[in-house]
Amino acid sequence: MTDREMLEFAAKAAGLGLPDKDDTDEIDRQYEFYLGLWCKFPWGWEWFRPHMDDGQALRLAVNLRMNVHLDSNMVDVDPDGVHWFSEAYGDDPYAATRRAIVRAAAEIGKDME
Repeated sequence: MTDREMLEFAAKAAGLGLPDKDDTDEIDRQYEFYLGLWCKFPWGWEWFRPHMDDGQALRLAVNLRMNVHLDSNMVDVDPDGVHWFSEAYGDDPYAATRRAIVRAAAEIGKDME
């Protein structure tokens, strides 16, 4: 799954509005890795970027009631009591945690189809 697909499924799991693929307004279909995915939040349109934003990742994990387990070199995220998404910290434990949360949310969104 590409990063964009992962964000689209995560946005679906979070209940965010995705732009209409047939919309002629380019910004509505825009995706940039560092900006994220243009989505409709309850308060309006803005960038959905939990893969880059600690606050958005945490809100995503809390809203979807994920279990996040941190140890000395790895993060494990359990979104449903069955699946586990693990990421090694490497040089950036924050990025690994955000990525595991987004991967877990994407799986939830994918299962919603």
